[in-house]
Amino acid sequence: MLHKIFICFISGMGAGLGTGFAGMSAAAVITPMLVTFLGIPAYQAVGIALASDVLASAVSAYTYGKNKNLDIRNGLVMMGTVLVFTLAGSWVSSLVSASAMGNFSVFMTLLLGVKFIVKPVMTTKESMKAVSAKKRFAQSVCCGTAIGFICGFIGAGGGMMMLLILTSVLSYELKTAVGTSVFIMSFTAFTGAVSHFAIGGVADWGVLLLCVLFTLLWARLAARFANKSTPKVLNRATGVVLVALGAVILGVNYLT
Repeated sequence: MLHKIFICFISGMGAGLGTGFAGMSAAAVITPMLVTFLGIPAYQAVGIALASDVLASAVSAYTYGKNKNLDIRNGLVMMGTVLVFTLAGSWVSSLVSASAMGNFSVFMTLLLGVKFIVKPVMTTKESMKAVSAKKRFAQSVCCGTAIGFICGFIGAGGGMMMLLILTSVLSYELKTAVGTSVFIMSFTAFTGAVSHFAIGGVADWGVLLLCVLFTLLWARLAARFANKSTPKVLNRATGVVLVALGAVILGVNYLT
């Protein structure tokens, strides 16, 4: 029992920090940990991870929104297409191997972590407003389609891909990008979790509860710290967290 609690605590801590700092999905951390150390089937582990994402992303979105670092209007546009294609991706992922589901997320985590350290996002909110509403709408629909499929396929809430697109394609400043990302993820993760549980069931209710609670706790702490940080500090902290998590996940995947 202690072994199970410890694994869930470590998983929740990594997932919560990733969510609060960078809008990273809990699935990228929790899934390989549960599969490797608790022997939970990959598809059901993804369901638990997505369920852990729901509250963690929601409380993070609330924190970012409270600090005016959340773009709800454009976030809703992207979320519409994301939700539809999350269902399709979730079904396809049930037909693929666990390694195929995990590798993409690991490399995205590492690469984004390095990017934030080497080339930080220093976009301002003023420059965000320079982009026309029509252009952003079209970009949101196209990007949401791709993100939704990725979300359902690898159970990652599309977090890493969403953050990359919001900062690079849609020219969001980092805090607003993370805030908008976790806002969308709270809905996509719920949709993905329901889909996974409906198809594969719940392997362990105790593990589910522990992962949800620990992820929520650490996501809340990380989001509060992130919103009080300067852009420079947040970029570095986000980069370090992502690189560290990516390295750990890569090591865990190597053990499987």
